[in-house]
Amino acid sequence: MLALHDIHWSTPEGVPILKGLDLEIGDRGLAVITGPNGGGKTTLAKLVAGLIHPDSGRILLDGEDITDLDVTERARKGISYAFQQPVRFKGLTVRDLLCLGSGRQLDEKDVCSLLSKVGLCAKDYKDREVNASLSGGEIKRIEIASVLARQSRLVIFDEPEAGIDLWSFNGLIEAFEEMKRSHDASEVIISHQERILAVADRIIVVEGGKVVKDGPREEVLPTLATISPCPMGRDAITGVRL
Repeated sequence: MLALHDIHWSTPEGVPILKGLDLEIGDRGLAVITGPNGGGKTTLAKLVAGLIHPDSGRILLDGEDITDLDVTERARKGISYAFQQPVRFKGLTVRDLLCLGSGRQLDEKDVCSLLSKVGLCAKDYKDREVNASLSGGEIKRIEIASVLARQSRLVIFDEPEAGIDLWSFNGLIEAFEEMKRSHDASEVIISHQERILAVADRIIVVEGGKVVKDGPREEVLPTLATISPCPMGRDAITGVRL
């Protein structure tokens, strides 16, 4: 279990973003962190991954204090972070990337299995370079396959829907649903997209630097419109105001 206790963090200019945030993330399930822009969602994700460190407070993993560990050290402990814009690697094939993610040489069956879980045909993708020839939706699904290959215990996705078209978004939803079925770990998605919220087991609302709502999807989702009436904007896919 990951636990964050009384977390405070401010920008280099001294603007407070997280203000005594407390949160626990269990060992399994898909949680979506949502809330208004500027409320602290992405800051929270980067703190969990070790990309930044809190000004005060503690982060514990199974009771071990990991507050001062960097992103590489946390990755060794099973925490993975997927960026909004995945990195592209000229000269590296999709198969190579999956092997790097798993830390071993994968056979044909393993590669095909991982790609099929994210809705991609292995024959069409396994030997393609991870470069600009891939669309935003394709590269994000390949990144999810790489996460599955790593078998991380906790995976964080920061607004995975950003910059992709409707067709790719549909594939992304299918990939997250497959992760729920096949990944024996905990997934955290930063998003306010209605269809991503709809596949969550748990919804966590972060606003004003704190967790203001946390619970099962069926309890939290109907209340979202009353938490922050306008800053969350419209869902880019559905047009629904959240």
